[in-house]
Amino acid sequence: MPQQGLAMHESMELHELLNFKTVCLAKSKMMQGLVFDQDLRALMQKDVEQSLQAISELQSLYTNATIQ
Repeated sequence: MPQQGLAMHESMELHELLNFKTVCLAKSKMMQGLVFDQDLRALMQKDVEQSLQAISELQSLYTNATIQ
């Protein structure tokens, strides 16, 4: 089955999601240095790891998609 391309608005929305997740990742990494509670720090580290995975998946979608 051939891969479906993205419409222009879908491409823009994917780009916006990628930007949002990148900003969230930067904020979580920055805030980790200010947190003293170990439970909260562990939660933030988990958020960083999940954000990295999400960014990787979004990037692969974005690079593999053709815009129609």
